[in-house]
Amino acid sequence: MTQRASRDSRASVCMPVGSCSQSNQSSEAARPAKILNLEGSSSNNGIRLTWSRPESYAGGQKMRDLGGFTINRSTGDAPFQKVGEILVNDQGRFQVERTFTYTDKATEIGSSYRYQVISNTTDGYHSEPSNTLTIVRRVPKPPPNPETFVVPTPVPLH
Repeated sequence: MTQRASRDSRASVCMPVGSCSQSNQSSEAARPAKILNLEGSSSNNGIRLTWSRPESYAGGQKMRDLGGFTINRSTGDAPFQKVGEILVNDQGRFQVERTFTYTDKATEIGSSYRYQVISNTTDGYHSEPSNTLTIVRRVPKPPPNPETFVVPTPVPLH
């Protein structure tokens, strides 16, 4: 009777009688928790995405081996395609990056896009896709003109 671990993140569990069954417990323990706060905004050079670092694995344990993120984009009902990747190299540091951003520069003003982000561990486990963000790229509002900007007059409190 042999016990095998497979790369598809399921471990074989063998009973004393010699029968084996697959268990998803090891995948939950090694897979990053799903990102739930993907947000986006239009910028001068594209669509800027922002999200928080996953703090734990899907099984609830504290995560220590975040390796990076895969950024996926779709237009309309088309399948998601990889448009970017961010590598994370702060695993052994006391302070780690808490918020991540990515600017998709290959977008057009007036077009609608859908995005998802997937977290990856250093040893190849992947989270479920994040919440789906749907955004239309717009021309960002210009900053206030300092020559015509009027400072509001303070109103005394009574």
